[in-house]
Amino acid sequence: MNAIRMGIIGTGGIAGWHARQLKELPEVKITALADTSAENRDRFIANQALEGVKTYTDYRELLDSGEVDAVVICSPHTLHFEQASAALRRGLHVMLEKPMTCSSVEAAQLIQIAADSGKLLQVSYQRHFQPEFLYIRNAIASGEIGKLTSVTASLYQEWKQGTSGSWRQDPSLSGGGFLMDSGSHIIDVLLWTTDLTPVEVSPQLQLHGTPVEIDTFTSIKFAEGAVAGLNLVGNSPCWHETFVFCGETGGIFYDNGKITLRRWKQEPVVPELPQATTNQDKSFADAILGRHEVLVPGEFALKVVKLSEMIYEAAGYSPLAKV
Repeated sequence: MNAIRMGIIGTGGIAGWHARQLKELPEVKITALADTSAENRDRFIANQALEGVKTYTDYRELLDSGEVDAVVICSPHTLHFEQASAALRRGLHVMLEKPMTCSSVEAAQLIQIAADSGKLLQVSYQRHFQPEFLYIRNAIASGEIGKLTSVTASLYQEWKQGTSGSWRQDPSLSGGGFLMDSGSHIIDVLLWTTDLTPVEVSPQLQLHGTPVEIDTFTSIKFAEGAVAGLNLVGNSPCWHETFVFCGETGGIFYDNGKITLRRWKQEPVVPELPQATTNQDKSFADAILGRHEVLVPGEFALKVVKLSEMIYEAAGYSPLAKV
């Protein structure tokens, strides 16, 4: 393979981030786009300064075009399963934006479809490549704070205000609200950095008069004995993100990108972070080229879907039932 011919399905905001990172890779060429809006396609091409790119209204035409070896799917959440499974069955590698799917049944099926096709499936959880979260995961795994006893994970965002009238508040496209959208990243960090196994959840949800849930407060019990509080507030005046990981000998405190390591009666330590060496797009290309395995596989992303599903089910909440 001289260069990976990459297609992008969906040209919304996150697609621009992927395009910028893909354009930095000499082994990759963006060759095709699919979006139901011609205006969106034209704007994307202009903003990203793309040349010679084929464009399609229907994603299936892109898949059948022979113009791509792999696709990055940036479409609304409930479309992920159909589009990713179609791409895999046509012999294309797939990277999916989060969440992988809106149900664990679909996620498990997609993993099997990828295995049967022999093509790669990666989910775009970018925090797996960021130094702060690499440090947290490595510190917990190496016993830096002893056996993990509790985690508090919180995200506050002006999501309700910013998504009003968009597909993100349409359950038929979003598959849920703030938890399914931005909250998916927080659930990813909670599970990936700790390797904990959720066994019981107790949630409280608020819709604030919208078609989807906005605020979610959930207590979680893990098989390994630790407990967690997951707080996702979409009705906030600003963005604020915090994690606290407490263990038997210390704690790691993350506050909007700043990390401190704390021990009882000792001064806080600002740890040295590892260097960033890749990102979701580069790692996807490198996996296609056989340089390493997929770094965020479907098998892990399924865990995020399962916990999201557990929370909705425990709350007696079904977003799609409201459509």
